[in-house]
Order: sequence, then structure tokens, then C-alpha cells
Amino acid sequence: MSDGTVNPEAPVKGQARMEVAWGANTGDETEAQAQTAQASTSGEIFEQHYTPWNGTLNPRWMRNWAILRHHVLGIFSKGHRPWSIPTRIFILIIFLAALGDAALTLVSSLFGESELHTIFGVSRDNLYGHVLGFFPRNSLYYPLIAALLVGGVISEDRQHGTSALYFSRPVSRFDYVGMKFIAVALIQSIVVLLTYFLYFLTEILAFGRGWAWMVDVFPMFLAGLVAGVMLIFTYTSIGLSLSSVSRGRFFPGIGLLAILFGTKTMASIVKNLFDREVLYLFSPYDCLAHVGQAIMGTQPTYTQYPWTYSMVALLAMNSLALYVLASRVASMEVTRE
Repeated sequence: MSDGTVNPEAPVKGQARMEVAWGANTGDETEAQAQTAQASTSGEIFEQHYTPWNGTLNPRWMRNWAILRHHVLGIFSKGHRPWSIPTRIFILIIFLAALGDAALTLVSSLFGESELHTIFGVSRDNLYGHVLGFFPRNSLYYPLIAALLVGGVISEDRQHGTSALYFSRPVSRFDYVGMKFIAVALIQSIVVLLTYFLYFLTEILAFGRGWAWMVDVFPMFLAGLVAGVMLIFTYTSIGLSLSSVSRGRFFPGIGLLAILFGTKTMASIVKNLFDREVLYLFSPYDCLAHVGQAIMGTQPTYTQYPWTYSMVALLAMNSLALYVLASRVASMEVTRE
């Protein structure tokens, strides 16, 4: 190797081996750069093709059912809206607590306690109290459930841009709002109306009531059912309107509780201090209670104005809440806001 050449028959060793392995001049670098440049100019790194879909869309009811079950079935099973474990536990606890009247009615039938049945058995006042009684139902049970449910139903769609999944498909905003509204109302109905029905059914089975008794009590039962539907509709409309103007779960729930309890507390203070019941017209609970008393035929606790005033105030509250809900959903974009 005196002249700098490599004998192919001689073994490679030392510096000559390193030069053969890695290159001793810039020729290798030039070749590598040329290959890189050639690779960058030939072919396409990324190519995207949009192919139109010419299939048949699912019918409207199927798309709406997909939205509805996404929210309702999430309470019972996975794979749908991920309701939190505390929310599920609280709904279960309230459902069992709302069956307290039915349990005490059953106990009174087993032990023959007429006084216990007078307090908790089916009657005009007890049917009213089972739905619209303030304590513990409308001070602990129903408003808290409504607050938990409406917290993120629409506000999280605004926050995370989930509305793009709805409005990029053939789902109208009316169907979007309608299915959200019905989903929240159905979950509340499990606690309010289902327990009301079981309470009435327990009275029939425990005491062996006949058809004559059921026909006689049915108008009262139907009036209480109407009162329960009004309560669910009002709490849902106010709660969803608050959810539509928010971007988180906290404000809608706290706002709903503040409206329900704040207006009632203020109206009670004014009533006790100045003997004026006019502020009750601004309280959703008191308007529901006044109208419910008129429907059920129980002794009214609001005497300074007729129940029709409360009915008008209730219609105004729901109309305002639905207007805010509709206008806010109409402004939602199909991208993250």
C-alpha cells in the first residue's frame, strides 16, 4: 500500500478500513445530498381525495333517536354520554327517597295504622305534596336533579366544539334542541312521575282498591300528573337556557338553583315583612305551586291574587327561557367557538 492503492487480495486494516467504510472525501456527502434532492422532487408526500357519498341517509327519527339515547342511556350503561358516577348515585338515592310515601303507605296497610295512612296515604293533599311539596321534594330532590342534568348538556357542546358532530350532519337545530330537551325531561320523569305512579299503584295493591275507588280518585291523580309535567317542563326550560349561554357545567346548575331558591326566599321575606305576595309571581316554584293547588283543588296558600296570574307568569318564564335557548342554539357554529 505504498502508492495509496488497495490490493483486493490483501487484508484491509487500519486507516484504510475506516476510509473504505465511511468515505475519505466529500464524494459520499455530495451523492447523499443529490439523492435527497431527487427524492424530494419526485412523487407526492401527501395526497387527499374527497369522494362524494351518494348513499341513502337514515330517516329523521333515527337521527333524533341517536341523540336521545346518547343522553338517556348514559345513565344506565356505557357507550353513551358519560354521566359522572356521583350524578348516577345521587339520582338513585333521590329515586329511592321519593318512594318514601309509597313505603309508608305499604307499612300502614301491613299494620293497620289508620293515622299513618291519613298522613301518607293517597289523598288530594298528599298527591299534591308528592309532586309540588316544598320540603323535601322541591327544596332537596327535584331542583338538585335538574341542576345536575342541565349542567353540561349544551354548554359542553359550545366548549368542546361538539356541535360540529351534529350540524355537519343532516340534523336541524330544532331537532338538536328538541332531543336535548326531551332527554333531560325523561330523566327527571323517572324520579318525579315514575315514583308518583308507583305511589298510586302501591295504594291500590296494598289496600285492594276496586274500580269504583280508582274511578273516583283518577281525576286527582291526573291533575297531579299534569302538575308534575309542568314542573319538569319549567325546570328543564330554565336550566337549558342557562346551559346555552354558558361554556361550563358549573354556572347552569348553580344558576338554576339560585333562580329557584333565590326568588322564593326573596318573595317569602317580602311577604313576612310587608304582607305582599306580588313577588311570588317572579318565583317559578310559587307559580307552579299556585297553579298546582288550583288544578288539584287543594286549599290555596296564595290569597292576594288569582291563580290565573301565576299561570300567566309561568307562561312568560317558559317563553323567555325558550327564546334564549333558541337564539343561542341558532348562533352555534359547526366549529369550535
